[in-house]
Amino acid sequence: LCPGGHELYYSTTNRNGYREYKSDPEKCAECPLLEQCTHSKNHQKVITQHVWWSYVEKAEEIRHTRGTKEIYSKRKESVERTFAEVKENNGMRFTRLRGMEKNKVQALLIFACHNLKKLALWQWKNRKMAIGA
Repeated sequence: LCPGGHELYYSTTNRNGYREYKSDPEKCAECPLLEQCTHSKNHQKVITQHVWWSYVEKAEEIRHTRGTKEIYSKRKESVERTFAEVKENNGMRFTRLRGMEKNKVQALLIFACHNLKKLALWQWKNRKMAIGA
């Protein structure tokens, strides 16, 4: 809705994934709030909104609940730490390959190796604990 209470109607979706909603220029030309609403020459208000905007709003709403805040604060200790380690130690700052498929394979191999390192470390720690017990 515009400030005058008129509904904006869906017009099109551009190639970047944004939906365009437009007002009726005939109604806007007669509206007393036109100066507040738009400065376009054809007296039409246009709003662009990404096709996934409703999901982004929902995710933000969920993220600010009490239980989610606690989980989200631990993200930096687990998920982000993994990405940082892979980036620094495994050459993921930039790619030397061309093409999406080759880069996907490289990323899969790097993360598989990272998981194997974690598994080996976990087994080694558990072996030491079993020997010490």
